[in-house]
Amino acid sequence: MLQLNTLVKLTKKRKRVGRGGSRGGTSGKGGKGQNARSGGGVRPSFEGGQMPISRRLPKRGFSNSPFALKVSIITLRQLESFVQDGDMVTKDLLIEKKLLKKGWLLKVLATGILTKKVTIEADAFSNGAVEAITRVGGEAKVIQ
Repeated sequence: MLQLNTLVKLTKKRKRVGRGGSRGGTSGKGGKGQNARSGGGVRPSFEGGQMPISRRLPKRGFSNSPFALKVSIITLRQLESFVQDGDMVTKDLLIEKKLLKKGWLLKVLATGILTKKVTIEADAFSNGAVEAITRVGGEAKVIQ
C-alpha cells in the first residue's frame, strides 16, 4: 500500500564535497592534486595541456568599430523644443544641453516640424532637413 512514510524520493540529495565530517580524510574530493585543494581547479577553457580550441581555430574577420565615425543625430522636433526664434544652434550649445557628446559628428534629420527661424551649424543634414529649415527662413550651415 502507498503511504507517505514509504515513498521513494524522486531526487537525490546532492553531495557537497570538501566539507569534512563523516566523509573521511579527503571529504569526497579523492586523493591529492590540484582539484583536492581549496580554491583549486583549472579555468573552464583548460584542455589538460592540449592546445586549446580557441588557439587551434583560425582568427578571421575584421571589426570596423574602432575606425567608424561616431555620428550623433538630432531631429527638428528636438530642436523645436528648446530653440527660440533667431537662435544660432552650434555643436557647443548641444554639448551644453547634453544632446551631443564631445568629439562626435552631428547630423540633423527632418523628423518633426520646425516653425522657428534658426541658423544651425552641423556636420551633415538630410535633404528634408535643409528644405524644412530654409522653408521657415532659417539657414543650414555645413561645418568642416
